[in-house]
Amino acid sequence: MSKETANPERAFVLGLDGVPWDLIRRWTEEGKLPNFARVVEEGASGPLSSTTPDATPLAWPTIATGVWPDKHGLYGFQHLEREYTHRMNTSADVRRPELWDILSPAVVGNVPMTYPASEIDGTLVTGMMTPEMDERFTHPTEFGKELKETIPDYRIGLSWDEFRNRPDEFREELSTLLETRRKLMGRLMDEEWRLFFFVYTAPDRLQHLIWEEDALLDHYRELDDILGEVMEYTESRDSALFIVSDHGFGPISRFVFLNTLLEREGHLQRKGGDGTRGALARVGLTKNRVQGLLSRLGVSEKSLVEHLPKSVVDTVAAQVPGEHNLYDVEFEETVAFAHGSGNVYVNDTIRFDPGVVAPEDVPAIKSELRSLFEGLTDPETENRALDVHDGDELFPTDPHSPDLVVKGKEEYETAVSLTRDVFRDSGSKVASHRPEGIFLAWGPSVEQGASATDANVTDVAPTILHALDEAVPSDADGRVLKEIFHDGSKPGRRAVSQREYGQAGSATAVEADFDDVEDRLRGLGYME
Repeated sequence: MSKETANPERAFVLGLDGVPWDLIRRWTEEGKLPNFARVVEEGASGPLSSTTPDATPLAWPTIATGVWPDKHGLYGFQHLEREYTHRMNTSADVRRPELWDILSPAVVGNVPMTYPASEIDGTLVTGMMTPEMDERFTHPTEFGKELKETIPDYRIGLSWDEFRNRPDEFREELSTLLETRRKLMGRLMDEEWRLFFFVYTAPDRLQHLIWEEDALLDHYRELDDILGEVMEYTESRDSALFIVSDHGFGPISRFVFLNTLLEREGHLQRKGGDGTRGALARVGLTKNRVQGLLSRLGVSEKSLVEHLPKSVVDTVAAQVPGEHNLYDVEFEETVAFAHGSGNVYVNDTIRFDPGVVAPEDVPAIKSELRSLFEGLTDPETENRALDVHDGDELFPTDPHSPDLVVKGKEEYETAVSLTRDVFRDSGSKVASHRPEGIFLAWGPSVEQGASATDANVTDVAPTILHALDEAVPSDADGRVLKEIFHDGSKPGRRAVSQREYGQAGSATAVEADFDDVEDRLRGLGYME
């Protein structure tokens, strides 16, 4: 079928977590990634702007729904509650239908924020933030049993943090993880589908710990080989192929601790030294000290928090002084605080209990905070360290969105722990997220050598739906990237149609192990 009459019957979405446009562009031009180069030459390509903040739990749901976080509902891995507590976000919190809810049958594999598995028309294997391979790990449930039997070494994920001082061992483990993902993808290729949506998170994991050209290129050549397999597969099935990343990547060297800055400037109050906390602090018993003692005794932190009752762990965490804002902030005396990936909240009386800021005072405080963050300079370099975005502008439809989003400039990374110093070297975390990911399209109807113009993550879902002759959600924030389609093809000629798809998600929190484990780890100061 020629491009003049082509209309793809299927769409394959290959997700590559954390792959930046600048690396793909350079290495394809240099001939180091032949399959990526073929897609660029024969199809459409360009940078893909991420969400703000450019973080996994915001960006993948945005890619899948076509709306910004104020509509789909996820601002981070955790949902901030009215009482300043947290619960883990899950697939039940995504408030808009995702592509696999619209296109069927669908195959979905390893996409972050999809646990618990939805009862879709098709097969779904959940990805990042899956607590364990339980009965909610796949749909249908029977597929999970098959997966464990046929790929016995399959793992949910791999934390780069476990391998801070073992880069060679980390690369070996990551290669094994990549191979098991590829086996899963191969098995899912046997299923019937109209939409195939599969994500590889390995690039993100590698780049946090290793930002060296040779190591990165070796890994990207593995991804290029996977892409070649997918291209051969999709070409035989009259499928359009879309390759996307949720954000880009780049080197970092310094952390900026937002809550420590807020404390220094009098906007945040750390819990005082009275009572148990003060006594423990005076004898040097901090969370870091407790962590070291447990390690020397051979007690696993994860095992500890999994097996002790939550009430016990929370009580200890609240009494032992440390560096975490969940337990160490005196919220009744705090005007503003940071949470998650640079989200800053004014502690107002409407949103929080007990808030301390009257609603009419919020704009003035936001302005003061913005000046504070924008004016912050690194004492070692005198460079400005932060960019600031207004939450009302980023998230206009949600009155409960963050008031400000603060991002590090260039090699600065924001963090929320309460530390002694505002600035600290990033240590073994050598790289982190950047706003510019990738968008590539290839196959029936796609114009050869086309460029995606000013594309962002909200454009992916509308473009895929239009390519398959489906209506775009009427409340979509993204647009159809019509410039990537051949003028004579059906998607190129056809006008964009819209329809209401309704709401999704559930108001009921999902009870699972990570609801407690992640929160306890953070509360004990073991995690950022």
